[in-house]
Amino acid sequence: MARILIVEDDDHIRSALRLMFEGEGFVVDDAPTGEVGVALFARMASDIAIVDVMLPGMTGFQTCEALRQASDLPIVIVSARDDTADVVLGLESGADDYVTKPFVPEELLARVKAHLRRRPEKSANPFRLGDLHVVPDEGIVRHHDGTELHLTSTEFRLLTDLASANGKVLSREDLLERVWGYDYFGDSRLVDVHIRRLRMKIEPDSASPMFLVTVRGAGYKLVL
Repeated sequence: MARILIVEDDDHIRSALRLMFEGEGFVVDDAPTGEVGVALFARMASDIAIVDVMLPGMTGFQTCEALRQASDLPIVIVSARDDTADVVLGLESGADDYVTKPFVPEELLARVKAHLRRRPEKSANPFRLGDLHVVPDEGIVRHHDGTELHLTSTEFRLLTDLASANGKVLSREDLLERVWGYDYFGDSRLVDVHIRRLRMKIEPDSASPMFLVTVRGAGYKLVL
């Protein structure tokens, strides 16, 4: 039984989400502020979190950052604003996904279930990216000196799915389906922001990537 944390200051929306997810068999923790949400998570870790951006006190972005520092759980941001700057800021703060208000409850439910279904892609063998050693079956990326490079679950899934394509170019739509589990309601900004974050971690120079390469008009590929 999955446990979900809902951080939403609108009482009506929070109650409606609680009823929907409880009806689907979830254990629900809900909070009207980011401070309460982070405290709830510290006491009872959730499997996934839904966080509204416009919160009193601690913002939704700050709440995401606090949750991400504590855990790799999937985080879905809910926002009344859909401009690119807000979407990117939300994803950069550690969220894996976002939904804009007003949203269709069934779509939010489908996205939550898609995140919970995700499993790391298993490739046949470990592989190297420069001085990095990636072990897909263990979910580990290590530097040559043995220190571990931390990737979020979404970043790791993105890396291993690209690796499993064996040099083939994967479009943004391919990656949305493979990594996020979406078909018809994905947004390519999800892919682009996470690619940028991943490059900052695995590339010697993220501005001139050697491994995670953009193929103009087609998508991305991983050069091993």
